[in-house]
Amino acid sequence: MEKTIFEISKMDCPSEENLIRMKLDSIAAIKNLDFDISNRKLTIFHIGQIDQIETSIAELNLGGKKISTEISKQTKFEENTNQKKLLWKVLLINFAFFIIEMTTGLISKSMGLVADSLDMLADSFVYGISLFAVGGTLIRKKRIAKIAGYFQITLAIIGFTEVIRRFLGPDKVPEFSTMISVSILALIANGFCLYILQQSKNKEEAHMKASMIFTSNDVIINLGVIIAAILVNGLNSNKPDLIIGTIVFILVIQGAIRILKLSK
Repeated sequence: MEKTIFEISKMDCPSEENLIRMKLDSIAAIKNLDFDISNRKLTIFHIGQIDQIETSIAELNLGGKKISTEISKQTKFEENTNQKKLLWKVLLINFAFFIIEMTTGLISKSMGLVADSLDMLADSFVYGISLFAVGGTLIRKKRIAKIAGYFQITLAIIGFTEVIRRFLGPDKVPEFSTMISVSILALIANGFCLYILQQSKNKEEAHMKASMIFTSNDVIINLGVIIAAILVNGLNSNKPDLIIGTIVFILVIQGAIRILKLSK
């Protein structure tokens, strides 16, 4: 048995963890995956095939780099029996906020909220693939990943089109109060999702969980929408909202591309 440690520089939240798990699922040599998201480290226990493991991690473009490989005598690993329950919780929370942010974004004319809702939907896709493909064949998992990836890209392109239309059209200022209040609720929801997921990692202390929450891309996006709302109110312009919407749409497409890579 070998133990290889990887640094995954772009592993910011459990969504990336699930992408990695799905990517490595077909490698029979892997016996256990141990994620340390707060420190962006992944420890893999395996029997050979390190080249295939390195290639698979590199294909995700998450900044994966092998740090060390050593012989390990460990043969027994703890199984997390409540992982599926935790995944269901965060899936439902993310999907609920997708609906909330999409609805309020359209009503308040905020592309920032609409874009953030798609980011929530993207996370729901990742958790959903992990849940619904459990026990299924690799072909089934790849098929689900392909559908989710293309659907996500389609929504993001529609969003980009609307952003361009609003840039060129009349300056309709979004509702500041709706933007700020919904974004704060989404920020709390993301923090809670990351917290409850970490209940499966007994080795992590509370301060480690907190540090992970505040380095998450999802939380950074929420803060970006909040800042955009403040600028919208201060400048009486929709441009800050359109700019943050554009940035988030780009991130959504990048996430969709990662999901599509799982289908190859």
